Amino acid sequence: MQHVLKWGVSLFVGTVALVATAVFFAAEQAAPYIYQSAAAAPTTTVALVLGASVYQDGTLSPVLAARADRAVELYMQGKVHKILVTGDNSAISHNEVNPVGKYMAAAGVPKEDIFLDHAGFDTYSSMYRARDVFTIAQMAIVSQPFHLARAVYIARSLGIDAYGVAAGEGGDFFYNELREVPATMKALVDLAIGREPKYLGPLHPIEGDGTETWE
Repeated sequence: MQHVLKWGVSLFVGTVALVATAVFFAAEQAAPYIYQSAAAAPTTTVALVLGASVYQDGTLSPVLAARADRAVELYMQGKVHKILVTGDNSAISHNEVNPVGKYMAAAGVPKEDIFLDHAGFDTYSSMYRARDVFTIAQMAIVSQPFHLARAVYIARSLGIDAYGVAAGEGGDFFYNELREVPATMKALVDLAIGREPKYLGPLHPIEGDGTETWE
């Protein structure tokens, strides 16, 4: 019994160490490509806005509004000339992309420069689809700091010249940091096996007209 207990403890400690190392590695690899403001960010093709909660009345949650505002700021400063909004639109009652597109259009971004990705069901899928559906080779990823390291690491591992631009804070710090551990491990597995997203579909080159993606 004591032998089994020691083996269990060793396995647990080893697993924790492996996970911590993997998460730290991803964060360290992404760190040089993350910027804290639109002004500091380099100029690139497109800003990719990752999905988050939308209220039932279509109002963006504070986290998502901060991301949308940062993307609009990048566009207005001439840092990007296109915006890709990606998120989960798997059901009529759950749409993370259309409300953001409308929000940014109301803020002055021309509708043709806003692309909507309705099948960005997770961060890995969003990055994969950015490359293979929207033919994006370089981009700025807009999200909260806790999320950016994983997103940038995935994108760069998929061959995209990506960097991150922080968009304010995102709720409970400890919850977000803890959530990043399994999320990062899942991303590493996805990258290792080369998982293909559930949906790909027709091409929508980012240099084209974004209004084609709104329906």
